[in-house]
Amino acid sequence: MKVSQSAVLPSHLLEQGRRIGQLLARLRLARRVKQTDAALRAGLSRNTAYRIEQGDPGLAIGQVLRYLDAIAPGSTLVDLLTEADPALVSLTVREQTQRVRDLSASELDELDF
Repeated sequence: MKVSQSAVLPSHLLEQGRRIGQLLARLRLARRVKQTDAALRAGLSRNTAYRIEQGDPGLAIGQVLRYLDAIAPGSTLVDLLTEADPALVSLTVREQTQRVRDLSASELDELDF
C-alpha cells in the first residue's frame, strides 16, 4: 500500500522539506540554471525537479542530492542549508537593490535649509 508522506509527516518536518526546496530553487535561480537543464543534468524529469523545489517529502534523498549537484557541482547539503554559495549571496544583494528616483520639486524645497 502506497503511503502519502505528506499525510504522515508532522508539520515541522513538512516545513523543513519546503525550506530545502526553496533553497534549491533560489540556488538554481542564483546560478541562472533553467529547471529543465538542471533536471536533465541530474537525470530527472522536469516534473521531479518541480516536486523537489516544492519540497515534496515523497522523493528520495538521492534525487535531491543529484539535483543539488546538477545545479552546483561540488556543493554539499550543508552548503545549501547555510546558504554559503557565493551565488546566493549575490542574489540576496541583487534582491535588496532598489532603484532611486529623483526627488520632486516640492520634496527638494522641503529639504532646502
